Amino acid sequence: MSLAEPDRPAAPTSSGAPSAAPSATATDVRRPFAPLALALSLALCFAAAGLGGAVTGPQIDGWYRTIEKPAFNPPDWIFGPVWTALFIMMALVLWQIWRTPTPDAAKVRLRRRALVAFVVQLVVNVAWSAAFFGLQSPTAGLVVIVALLASIVWLIRAARPVVGPMTWLLAPYLAWVSFAAVLNLTIVILNL
Repeated sequence: MSLAEPDRPAAPTSSGAPSAAPSATATDVRRPFAPLALALSLALCFAAAGLGGAVTGPQIDGWYRTIEKPAFNPPDWIFGPVWTALFIMMALVLWQIWRTPTPDAAKVRLRRRALVAFVVQLVVNVAWSAAFFGLQSPTAGLVVIVALLASIVWLIRAARPVVGPMTWLLAPYLAWVSFAAVLNLTIVILNL
């Protein structure tokens, strides 16, 4: 069953003949509001944030304070608000993917691929916290953050045919993780 708006007769053109109905794209498909899908998207993203935070939090005043960091390392208080905003934007993209109508098998496959890409990047996101902070290994963190960057790019590519311009909500996430990768690499070098 499609959640898209029911078919309507084509509007007549200036000549009086019915016009061909335009094909639906990711940018013009009507999506239901789906508040439950929004709540579940937020819950999933913030569950991942909670898992990452549970591993990271205890290390901030412990091991993390003892390692060398570059001068461009942001103050600790910046990370909470930035990650909160990023997880909200990720949840909005997931919500859009989830609530996009799938009128045919091709759209079902596109949405499924976008959902898989989303889950993969979320798992890799949590894995970075486990590697860097949990294992106290900037080197392991560097390996995982490269995989995280690749999974974010995959998510953007997989989500674009489904949600169109909404994928721009992932641009700050990609930018922040790119910065984090540079920071992670610098920490590895400083702590050889």
